[in-house]
Amino acid sequence: MSEYWIISAPGDKTCQQTFDTMNNLTSKQHNLCSNYKFHIPDLKVGTLDQLVGLSDDLGKLDTYVEQITRKVAMYLGEVLEDQRDKLQENLQANNTDLPLYLTRFQWDMAKYPIKQSLRNIADIISKQIGQIDGDLKTKSQAYNNLKGNLQNLEKKKTGSLLTRNLADLVKKEHFILDSEYLTTLLVIVPKAMANDWLANYEKITDMIVPRSSQLIKEDPDYCLFNVTLFKKVTEEFKLHARERKFIVRDFVYNEEELAAGKNEMTKLMTDKKKQFGPLVRWLKVNFSEAFCALIHVKALRVFVESVLRYGLPVNFQAILIEPNKKSVKRLRDVLNQLYGHLDGASAGGHVSSADNVDIPGLGFGQSEYYPYVFYKVNIDMVEQTKL
Repeated sequence: MSEYWIISAPGDKTCQQTFDTMNNLTSKQHNLCSNYKFHIPDLKVGTLDQLVGLSDDLGKLDTYVEQITRKVAMYLGEVLEDQRDKLQENLQANNTDLPLYLTRFQWDMAKYPIKQSLRNIADIISKQIGQIDGDLKTKSQAYNNLKGNLQNLEKKKTGSLLTRNLADLVKKEHFILDSEYLTTLLVIVPKAMANDWLANYEKITDMIVPRSSQLIKEDPDYCLFNVTLFKKVTEEFKLHARERKFIVRDFVYNEEELAAGKNEMTKLMTDKKKQFGPLVRWLKVNFSEAFCALIHVKALRVFVESVLRYGLPVNFQAILIEPNKKSVKRLRDVLNQLYGHLDGASAGGHVSSADNVDIPGLGFGQSEYYPYVFYKVNIDMVEQTKL
């Protein structure tokens, strides 16, 4: 399963005893899940008022950090394009896969010093993720513009002869160049009317060079012909050709411009290749940063909620649970039997959101409430969202 739960329960004589009791009942006896100690360091508690206010803010921060983490993951998938099947192996936290990072979670003392207040640690995370979000917008916009320009040029090289770029289809010998009186036009003729064109193009106006038209290219619907005529009848020819459903394309043969167009395509392809590697590296690094920050926010929420629920001195055991998919309901029942006594308001151990009164800092504003502290962690960063 990609879903994990982080719960906490009050410490018995020792926190180890709390873990062992829960682990024996859920894992060893009934094989409902796998359990891991979730290590939260001794954080600064502060006052009750601070904890209550922080609890609400951490909920918003949790949502924000998860949203940005998923955004980075989704964009990495976009950038990988035809290598998208390698996305999951590129989504790592601290150079390990996500389940391993989660089950062996250790607080990052260097990034989030525990001598700081809880509020300061939350602010550090908020600024860090805000920076990632801002940088992602800048980098993705630049790369998307480059990709879009390249796609537009590629589209012009394909598609119908009515709209596609003709530069790569024609050659110098198709044109009369540097003539004072003559010019060569390119005409798009419906395929079904190709014979009509060949039989009648010399009669569309006066002053058309006989036998000057040849087929240059055809696609499923149209044919591309050239025709040479006197410059002074160009507009008249265009008008009468259109009446016969022959479309004259605006095109001037200029070798320098044609070379520049090809150079632009080459330059864009080179620029995209140059940006691809550094961008993928940046996305991988910052996905790791964001995911690690997300789990630290979960840890902060568990700590704050546990102190608010179970009181001081701080004495609780946080446990990471990996539920067996088929045993979720049974696991809930066992946990409610084990911890139902913690909440006199709910004999069954579970209160639906419809029955809740939203008390700040006591977790009732969540969609689900249990007698023990409970948070979900979904490590599937791609399938569950469409950002």
